[in-house]
Amino acid sequence: MIRTPDELLARAAVCKEILDSKFNGSDGKTYLMICGGGGCVASGALKLEEECNRLIEEKGLSEKVAVRKVGCFGLCSQGPFIRIYPEDVLYRLVKPEDIEEIFEKDIIGGEIVERLLYVDPKTGEKIAKQEDIPFYKKQKKIALHGCGVINPESFDEALGCGAYQGLANALKMTPQEVVTTVLESGLRGRGGGGFLTGRKWQFAYNQDSKEKYVVCNGDEGDPGAFMDRSILEDNPLSVIEGMTIAGYAIGASEGYFYVRAEYPTAVKRLRNAIAMAEAQGLLGDDILGSGFSFRAHIRLGAGAFVCGEETALLHSIQGLRGMPRPRPPFPAVRGLWDKPTIVNNVETLATVPYILRNGVAEFTKYGTTGSKGTKVFALGGKVNNVGLVEVPMGTTLRELVYDIGGGIPNGKEFKAIQTGGPSGGCITADELDVSIDFDNLVALGSMMGSGGAIVMDEDNCMVDVAKFYMEFICDESCGKCSPCRIGTKRMLEILTKITEGEATMQDLEDLETIGNACQSNSLCSLGQSAANPVISTLASFYDEYLAHIQDKKCPAHVCKNLTIYSIDPDKCKRCSLCAKKCPVGAISGIVGKTNFVIDPEVCVRCGLCISSCKFGAISKDQ
Repeated sequence: MIRTPDELLARAAVCKEILDSKFNGSDGKTYLMICGGGGCVASGALKLEEECNRLIEEKGLSEKVAVRKVGCFGLCSQGPFIRIYPEDVLYRLVKPEDIEEIFEKDIIGGEIVERLLYVDPKTGEKIAKQEDIPFYKKQKKIALHGCGVINPESFDEALGCGAYQGLANALKMTPQEVVTTVLESGLRGRGGGGFLTGRKWQFAYNQDSKEKYVVCNGDEGDPGAFMDRSILEDNPLSVIEGMTIAGYAIGASEGYFYVRAEYPTAVKRLRNAIAMAEAQGLLGDDILGSGFSFRAHIRLGAGAFVCGEETALLHSIQGLRGMPRPRPPFPAVRGLWDKPTIVNNVETLATVPYILRNGVAEFTKYGTTGSKGTKVFALGGKVNNVGLVEVPMGTTLRELVYDIGGGIPNGKEFKAIQTGGPSGGCITADELDVSIDFDNLVALGSMMGSGGAIVMDEDNCMVDVAKFYMEFICDESCGKCSPCRIGTKRMLEILTKITEGEATMQDLEDLETIGNACQSNSLCSLGQSAANPVISTLASFYDEYLAHIQDKKCPAHVCKNLTIYSIDPDKCKRCSLCAKKCPVGAISGIVGKTNFVIDPEVCVRCGLCISSCKFGAISKDQ
């Protein structure tokens, strides 16, 4: 158990020395660091660990070689990863059958296995070191501190990587000084709204109440978003430390983690981290001899998107139906069990220890005037390097997509990037040089959100994209207020008519009117932003809407009802393979005698005929 700040620093120094020895080779061992992030585990990382351990024992290398399972490396589309120290070589897309070659050539023979190195999609160059890969070059890890470096289930490794030094510094200050420090840092909430974290803390600090609470919003529900999950899986102690600092600052003695039940690994590691912190005296009574006591609890969410809204989340923790309520009063005044409560998301709380550990000046070196620090994005969609990235505020969207993301696969043209999840908007190629910060994205009709960033190329239909997000929003609307409950349903109906070629210009006018009404009159921020995908695509891709309505065409060939499959008689080889694959018998002809044709009235536009034809005779026409 650690009883004083001096004991903490002394033990941290020892842990850092041990951790460093695993990277610089001073302990004489070779370490195989295997990514234990959710994506790599799903792709077979645990089998890699088993195979490595088997070969270590079989080849008698237990004194010279060891396996370390660490957190997410970030570049998820290239996983599973193995990073070897002290030579510092990164292998990607590793399979169990590759481990024998890695041992024979690299571990024993000292020769790099070049076929497993990362290949730059722009230059074709093979890159051995992680730090030299363009994906990592423009990143700065603050919220992701320790991710991909430490074992998430090791307290000593976290301590050696700086854990709890921020709390030790905070406990030397008065609570008001801690609040002021966070306020001066300019840290804005990373959950979507971008409200100043220090101001929220100040409101709660000012309340005269013996009971106060800190709540961590880990109810990450955006399609394609996995920022909070990764932080909780890869360095849960950083979030616990941030919550503890927040509790000290506002005068709270209890905190609640609200995490999606669909995140079992994150929940498991968070529980383990809470137990470790309690065992070391960093949760509980009289933390580091300061007289401050704090305890943390976990509550699981059932997967309702609306519970990402803070008042709905608080209702859910209390066992009530997760539905928002009008504000004011805000949770900082009357929140959990009607007591002053601050609600911060995972990334926000993971950033707080960095500020208290390194100081305001170090944090504010990064970012823009109105948006300090860094932001974590889940970069996905039509981009070469899919994964988790953390970039300084002020990085341009072009840098995010092309320098970090590696550009668009297969030489396709960039079309749009959706930021902010279902509540965000689509940003076009003309706006790629805009700097990323809270205010700039709002000005473009989108938002930062929790950090989802989905890239779309020329093959995406923007009407279909708006429909996809509206389907999600309709499913997730809590139904409490009619502008959201009815408005999103009506918008989805109109979008469906448009994609099926049945809409009129009046429908288009109604779509915009309903969207504006939903924005202006919905009860909570989720309802108010529900129309963003529609409003932003109408503004930037109006011609696509017109093509669907007036010309009955989908320029991207996505909307099935507006697409006709046909067979080129000059290319048809009369082989009947397409007819055999057709699930509804829409293709007719006589083998070897007549060309095959597709009946558009019967065709269900499944595409099996195109994929089965070896001669390129079938095409999608408008």
